[in-house]
Amino acid sequence: MQHLDELEAQSVFILREAYNRIDPLFMLWSLGKDSNVMVWLAKKAFFGHVPFPVLHVDTGKKFPEMYAFRDRYAKEWKLDFRSVPCPPVDSVDPSLPPAARSAARKTEGLKQAIAKWQIQGIIAGIRRDEQATRAKERYFSPRDEHGTWDLKDQPPEFWEQYKTDFPPGTHLRIHPLLHWTELDIWRYTRREGIPTVPLYYARDGKRYRSLGDADITFPVESEAATIDEIIAELETTKTSERAGRAMDHEREDAFERLRATGYM
Repeated sequence: MQHLDELEAQSVFILREAYNRIDPLFMLWSLGKDSNVMVWLAKKAFFGHVPFPVLHVDTGKKFPEMYAFRDRYAKEWKLDFRSVPCPPVDSVDPSLPPAARSAARKTEGLKQAIAKWQIQGIIAGIRRDEQATRAKERYFSPRDEHGTWDLKDQPPEFWEQYKTDFPPGTHLRIHPLLHWTELDIWRYTRREGIPTVPLYYARDGKRYRSLGDADITFPVESEAATIDEIIAELETTKTSERAGRAMDHEREDAFERLRATGYM
């Protein structure tokens, strides 16, 4: 419990710092387990109210269960919910592998949302343990006017001191879950009773560990049908969390290329 309290306290501090220093500030909501924890933390940080818009960059290809979850909890949590559609795949870099190209639609959709609402900061629910490129991120990560990320030129973050005084016009990505793990997410979800999309729970010997577009996301073999069983499974599994993501089985540089150009 103390470990979860420490994780929560650091994330709440980051969210409050972002809200105090960045305007306009939006939060991405992918409808998955991580972004649901992030919304929950925001509600805790601001006494039951999320004070900034919550944005779904919609590919139109999510699972029906995800859309049902979104429609229900956007209302129940009283979110200032915004949604933007993604452009067609034909508008995306054709040199990318198929699944990465499909996922890259979200980058273009996000860029349109940033331009539409003149967003200075985007809160995103990435974690270091998810993927090697994400492990190189900072809590407050600057982007240029095109959303490009230079992983070789990032501000130092020592002793929980975060750089937030960037030049005017700098676009920032804020990552309050960067220090969490997949196990932390599930243990916190169990403790707090946070709702989750039912696809995470095993049915007919399979479940989803990571949720994306229905045509490029696949279940893994599992009998874990409750949160307790998921936690027990994760304590021993050696399988990657993103094993069911088609994009992670394509060319090694595809994900890094997506991240560099603005992918979440």
